Amino acid sequence: MRYRLEYALAWLVIRTLGALPRPLARAVGIALGQAVYLLHSKLRRVGMRNLELAFPQKTRRDRRKILRGAFTSLGRQLAEVCLFPRYTRENVGQVVVYDGFENYERAHNRGKGVLYLTAHLGAWELSAFAHSLHGHPLHIVIRGMDNPYLDRLVQRYRTMHGNSAVDKDDFVRGLLSAMKAGETVGILMDTNMTPPQGVFVDFFGIPACTASGLARIALRTDAAVVPGFTLWDPALGKYRLRFDPALKPIRTDDDEADIVANTAMFTKVIEDYVRRYPDQWLWVHRRWKTRPEGEPAIY
Repeated sequence: MRYRLEYALAWLVIRTLGALPRPLARAVGIALGQAVYLLHSKLRRVGMRNLELAFPQKTRRDRRKILRGAFTSLGRQLAEVCLFPRYTRENVGQVVVYDGFENYERAHNRGKGVLYLTAHLGAWELSAFAHSLHGHPLHIVIRGMDNPYLDRLVQRYRTMHGNSAVDKDDFVRGLLSAMKAGETVGILMDTNMTPPQGVFVDFFGIPACTASGLARIALRTDAAVVPGFTLWDPALGKYRLRFDPALKPIRTDDDEADIVANTAMFTKVIEDYVRRYPDQWLWVHRRWKTRPEGEPAIY
C-alpha cells in the first residue's frame, strides 16, 4: 500500500508540474525543494555535516546558504524532469546548451566507446535526456528504486528518447558490450560504495569509498573518459551541458595501483567541479559513510 501511495503522489506532482509553463514549473519546483529543506531535519543534518567536512573554513551561515542553494537546484531539476515530455530537439536549446561538445565528439569518433564521467551535480537527469534528444543516447548505470511502481515511472522518463538503463549490480557486462559497440555510458561516480566494488580515495581530503568500475573498464577497453556536467547558469537562464577534454588514464605495471590512481583522478575532477558549484551538489547523500577499517563513523 505504501508503494502505491508514493507512486500516486509522485504521479500527481509530475503531471501537475509538467502541465505548467516552464517558469512557473521551475518556481513551484524550487518552492517544493525549499519546503523539503525546512521540513526534513534529517537531510539538513546530513547536508550540514557534509559541508562541515568539505568546507571546515566556512562559517555555519555560509554552509547553510550552500545547502539551501542545493535544495533550490534539486527543485529546479525536478521541474525539468516533469517537463521532459514537452522537450524536443527543436526546443531543448531553450533549456540547455552545449559547451565543449567538440570534446565529446572527438572522443566518440575514436570508435572505442565513451565513458561519460559525471556526478550528482547540477541537473544530471537533464544531461542524458538532452544529449539523447540531439541524437546521442546513453546507457545509464543506475540503482533501481525500492518502489517498483516509482522505478517504472522514472525509467519511462529517463528512456524517453533512446537512453537505456544498466543495473549497477551487473554493469560490467553491459559496459563492456557498449564499449565494443563504440557507444556511450554515463556513470555517476560520487556515491558511497563498499569494498570490493569501491576503493578508498580522497574526496575533499577525506577518504571516501568510491566506485572503481569506471577505472577498471577504461583500463581494460581503452575507452575515452570524458567528464561532463549539466550546470545551471543564472546569467544565461539556462543549463550548460559542459564536456571537458578526455582524460588520459594512468597506466603502469601495477593493475590494482592503476585502478586506485585513476579512481582518485576521476574523483578529483568531480571535487573540482563541486568546489566551483557547491550549491548544485547533492550534499544530502552520506558520501563518507563507509570508513576504512578502524576509523570511527562520520554520521
